Amino acid sequence: MSADETLHVTCPACAGVNRVLAARLGKEPVCGRCRAPLLPGRPLELDGPGLERFLARNDLPVVVDFWSPSCGPCRMMAPQFEQAARTLAPGVRLAKCDISAAQDAATRHAIRSVPTMVLFRAGREAARISGALPAGDIVAWVRSVL
Repeated sequence: MSADETLHVTCPACAGVNRVLAARLGKEPVCGRCRAPLLPGRPLELDGPGLERFLARNDLPVVVDFWSPSCGPCRMMAPQFEQAARTLAPGVRLAKCDISAAQDAATRHAIRSVPTMVLFRAGREAARISGALPAGDIVAWVRSVL
């Protein structure tokens, strides 16, 4: 992506779509509507409908961790996923989707086991990996796919 390219970035607070120059991604842009940080550097919690809206309206790559609160490996990986979000920001967004609360999203994305991470580009699945991973492996996997 070139520095003068304009990207659509969805606000995690109000779901508004913002146009941001690629060169300004690292300068902590805020939403033009609600003034919330657009790229907070932590995983976003998304429900089923919110996930679909977020994926459809975001030009940045998005890695979604499909997880369940009853899954031990999912809970163990949560801090690793947060650390990976800080490392990959601002060029990649990370989000979490609780499949026990968003079963429709799990079905739509053919999630068979948790944790499963799916990388989306332009709203479409580009890659997936299952199993709990340390932060360094999450970052390496994302960078290898991009």
